[in-house]
Amino acid sequence: MPDVSRGALEPLLRDIRACRHCVEAARGPPLPHEPRPVLRLSSTARVLVAGQAPGTRVHRTGLPFNDPSGDRLREWMGLDRDAFYDARRIAIVPMGFCFPGQDAAGADLPPRPECRDRWHDALFAAAPAFETILAIGRYAQDYHLKRLGHAPLKAARVGETVARWREFAKGRPKVFPLPHPSWRNTGWLKRHPWFEAELLPELRREVERLLK
Repeated sequence: MPDVSRGALEPLLRDIRACRHCVEAARGPPLPHEPRPVLRLSSTARVLVAGQAPGTRVHRTGLPFNDPSGDRLREWMGLDRDAFYDARRIAIVPMGFCFPGQDAAGADLPPRPECRDRWHDALFAAAPAFETILAIGRYAQDYHLKRLGHAPLKAARVGETVARWREFAKGRPKVFPLPHPSWRNTGWLKRHPWFEAELLPELRREVERLLK
């Protein structure tokens, strides 16, 4: 990954925050509301939180993980809100920058593919050399594991990818694949006690080391 220069990164971030591609040149149905790209990235960040896409509350506030899922994620990382939102040290870059809307059942739609195709490769070419990446959910795991040269997972389920966390945490940067911290995944966490007993302590130690 190339060294970042502020001159390369800042104009790209401005372009992303002004993006209207999902409305004006959408692949499929256009975004059902005004775009509001949400991400946080600086040239000094050492930890990347790579999520899926903003939800309704994040869309309203413009602050990523500003919801109960964020509370759980911060607990997993061992951080309070001030430390989590310190953009000098922690980047938050979802696979879809805007809230994608909801389906007929009221569930959030997947991240829009336009973001990945239009922005992500350029963004991570200009981004700092992260030491640790939290890849949350299948879309982030598929993109970042492939980007970093890990063996294809052949459409593995998220739980299967998370179970291989030790393999991915050995590389540089370290990658911690995580399930989404939604409370809907409480059942999965109860069925897989190794996640809290083994993965989370290692994740917290790594985050603490990098943020000292």
